[in-house]
Amino acid sequence: METARMKLQLGQLARLYNVQTAYLNIDRFLEPAAPESLLAILKALGAPVITEKDIPAAIRERKLSLRRQPVEPVTIAWDGARPAVKMNCPAPLADAPVTCRLETESGERTEWPVPPDAMKVLSGTDVEGISYLTREITLTRGLPYGYHRLTLDMKGNSCRTQIIAAPQKTFTPEGPDERRWGTFIPLYALRGKDSWGSGDYRALGELADWVGGKGGSVLATLPLLPLYLDEPYEASPYAPVSRLLWSEFYVDIAGLPELDDCPAARSLVNSDAFRGEIARLRQNPLVDYRGVMALKRRAMEEMCRCLLNRPGARRDEFLRFVRENPLVERYAAFRAVMEKREAPWPAWPQTLRDGNITPGDYDDNVKDYQLYAQWLAHRQVEELSVNARAKGMKMYFDLPLGVHAAGFDVWQHRDSFVAGVTAGAPPDAVFTGGQDWYCPPLHPENIRRDGYQYVRDYLRHNLQYADILRVDHVMGLHRLFWIPPGGDAGRGVYVKYHAEELYAVLCLESHCHQCVIVGEDLGMVPGYVRKSMSRHGLDRMYVLYYELAEDASKAMHAIAPSTVASLNTHDMSPFAAFWDGDDIKERLNMGLTDAAGAVEERKHRRVVKNSLTNFLRQKKFLAKAASGTRAALSACLAYLSASRSRTVLVNLEDLWLEKRSQNVPGVGEKYPSWRRKACYTLKEFSNDKDVSAALAGVDRRRKHRMEREG
Repeated sequence: METARMKLQLGQLARLYNVQTAYLNIDRFLEPAAPESLLAILKALGAPVITEKDIPAAIRERKLSLRRQPVEPVTIAWDGARPAVKMNCPAPLADAPVTCRLETESGERTEWPVPPDAMKVLSGTDVEGISYLTREITLTRGLPYGYHRLTLDMKGNSCRTQIIAAPQKTFTPEGPDERRWGTFIPLYALRGKDSWGSGDYRALGELADWVGGKGGSVLATLPLLPLYLDEPYEASPYAPVSRLLWSEFYVDIAGLPELDDCPAARSLVNSDAFRGEIARLRQNPLVDYRGVMALKRRAMEEMCRCLLNRPGARRDEFLRFVRENPLVERYAAFRAVMEKREAPWPAWPQTLRDGNITPGDYDDNVKDYQLYAQWLAHRQVEELSVNARAKGMKMYFDLPLGVHAAGFDVWQHRDSFVAGVTAGAPPDAVFTGGQDWYCPPLHPENIRRDGYQYVRDYLRHNLQYADILRVDHVMGLHRLFWIPPGGDAGRGVYVKYHAEELYAVLCLESHCHQCVIVGEDLGMVPGYVRKSMSRHGLDRMYVLYYELAEDASKAMHAIAPSTVASLNTHDMSPFAAFWDGDDIKERLNMGLTDAAGAVEERKHRRVVKNSLTNFLRQKKFLAKAASGTRAALSACLAYLSASRSRTVLVNLEDLWLEKRSQNVPGVGEKYPSWRRKACYTLKEFSNDKDVSAALAGVDRRRKHRMEREG
């Protein structure tokens, strides 16, 4: 920027597009956004700017655009209140009557006139010599919960707003299980009896039965969404191809009727070569996603051919699923085109990139396989959820912040995403250069124009079989750190979203599906985020590692009732590594700290551990003579279990003192993130005395807490 005036104008334009010009960094100092980063983000949002010379004209155009917008695309009505719709109009039309036409979600239609004197004048503004007035129309009655469409007609001009009538708080169950507990393990790491080199949906069901038998009522795992496991390849569960479908990678092959009914599939699976490959994949301490998926696909392709060539009730069920789920057919065609062209969709010809797929663009057999795989995944996730609920278990699913940049959702909902920009996080004490998560952010304005249809769709998909849903990076409902094209994470910019509208969708869908919502509020969290979470009834996360203090009198911060409490998360080191300091050594080896930093971390860790030990002894959770990692683990679990927290989650790997992390963010191929299997099978750890004793202690303290409150 050449002048101070130009910088001021850039800031003005940024604010008009809800782009922050600065943020508080990890040291609580104001970090200004680089002018070139602001320009790049504004351009990505649709502002007509290339250089700073375009800024004055862009400001005028944006102001006019905002004033000329007759109504906001979305209007919220909380808790049955009468909606109040704000309407902008040129001053000469201020005395014109308005005709309202309301169509509720159920299809009911009503129409009524609103005379000028029934409208409240809120404000007036002059833009480019034109006077505008903002008037407010309050509907005569409240609306049932749902998504309703209101059309306003005034002198031949028509405009429309989506009314979201929602409860102000998310769903909270009533009953005796308000102080519940459960376990966590990534499904890929779970080693079931007959799994083919990774966990599967059947193994997750078996784990649910075992946890329920121990007194637990929650089973948590990482996202179960489809991934690219060939070319391109991305094993992170937080970079799914779609948030609208289920992962075929976890399909249990052994329990499928087609395996018995299809001689070709049965012969393939029982062949020495095939069984040998399964054995090799099982013995591998790391999940070979490509290898497992290749075997499962070969088997499913054979079974699909048999199913389609044999009339019967099961084929009829499959074909009905395809008819009733056009999105699945669209997805199958997308994957088939991608396979035929051997390239992700951004490299396709323009016609295909625009979504115009015809049968000649793909192999029918590949499309059929994708349809069949999705049908199986859908049925097995549904069966898992139904069986768990019937036994009193709650499935705790995880909703990732974003999707793969070359994934189906971005192709299918192009206008909902911002091309060329990625989401991430600013520099902090761990990631001094910031983080780039490589997922394209949602466009804050475009997703409003169709009433948040894409957001509603992916929430419904995940909520239909979840009893508790963790929303990854809940701060993203308010604002998201955008990294400009070709930039680095240290030069990112925060962009604001219409948080209350997103909360309205979340609250409404939560109630429709009777699902508890947990917001992942770890890291640098502005105070207003947690206030909003409380106002809308979202549970928070309490993670011991984040709550430690050096003061021995309050070594752990208090645990609020509306929380999910745990020792750690999948992005952190297991408890034994933390307690013994192995995580610091790992960070040093990974280049996440230097020798001097490691010395400081060890010094701080000793102080924190001493404070925590004294605190646990004062509170009678740790005996004076007790020492060692397992004693500390038991004491920390006891503290969490005796708390008022709504849910306590136990990382199963902590119970056998695992020291290797499941994920080490920010180090790429230096560490096998998302691939490490549990060192014990489900059968082995379910018979382990230490594991059973630890869970018995958790169950006993949770029940005691409920008795005290009851």
